[in-house]
Amino acid sequence: MDVQDRARGCLLGGAIGDALGAPIEFQSLREIRRDHGTDGISGYIATWRGEIGLITDDTQMTLFTVEGLLRADHASGSPAAGLGGAPVAESVREAYLRWLDTQDHHAPPPADRPHRTGRLREEGWLYSRRAPGNACLSGLRRPFPGPSPLGEPGPVNPNSKGCGTVMRSAPFGLVTRDAREAFETAAVCAQITHGHPTGYLAAGAFAAIVAHLMAGEALEQAVHRTMDLLAGYPEHEETTAALHAAVELAAAGGQHTPEKAESLGGAWVAEEALAIGVYCALAEPSVERALLLSVNHSGDSDSTGSVCGNLLGARHGAAALPAVWLRPLEGRETIERLAAELA
Repeated sequence: MDVQDRARGCLLGGAIGDALGAPIEFQSLREIRRDHGTDGISGYIATWRGEIGLITDDTQMTLFTVEGLLRADHASGSPAAGLGGAPVAESVREAYLRWLDTQDHHAPPPADRPHRTGRLREEGWLYSRRAPGNACLSGLRRPFPGPSPLGEPGPVNPNSKGCGTVMRSAPFGLVTRDAREAFETAAVCAQITHGHPTGYLAAGAFAAIVAHLMAGEALEQAVHRTMDLLAGYPEHEETTAALHAAVELAAAGGQHTPEKAESLGGAWVAEEALAIGVYCALAEPSVERALLLSVNHSGDSDSTGSVCGNLLGARHGAAALPAVWLRPLEGRETIERLAAELA
């Protein structure tokens, strides 16, 4: 399997999981079962707009992460260096400011600011609010003086560890086979909006797992190697504990249920979203069943679906994704174009 197929699978898989979970994001498991039966949803269901396959801010921000990385010289080997001397974090933050425009406007605003350039901002389908995270919005409205040393509170929203860091960070693992580089770059860029160490270290861990998968490693090995990497950073304990719990739960055997997924948390914070996504991807050998398990629970269903889908796509490639979910997926052409450019 080549790198491009894994990259394409990662971005498409994340978008599928996002679209599956979006309509039930704010429902409890009891409500999901009441409305859709004991097994919960079994595929896309219509949103309030009456459409299926619609993505949320998770995929929107992931695509702008890709655009930011495409503009940066990631081959420098340093998360602080970038194309023409511009930091990677600066390039990614400018991309997130373009995403913020899609939340504040109904169409591309005039190109009257330095960040308002590029092809992605011209795509009208992105100009739609899909329940964006408060920390992502507020963080981008504040100056970013630069990252703090890893393990210390970041300068923006220092008490926030929402899952908005994790759900957008898979692309950092697609641009390098060096897991430490992926980890540190993702963690630095997560500080643009979320300053709690767990919030940005969980994003780094997610990127590192993806980097290992892109190198052809099995998921369980990728998670264990990432926990080894995590142990070298201050304040890693919450993220390490969440990943350890996910691995242990998947290995315990028996039937894998929404109740087991919920035992890992509600996924509104970064380490819990990462843990649930990892658990579901490890527990179910079927891509389809893993994705459904990752969204049929009380909690942030679109984010856990997105994380699980990113992992499964990077591990198995785009061909493993159910065609019935690929066909109606919103933005598929753009996602595939960006995946090809990134790979």
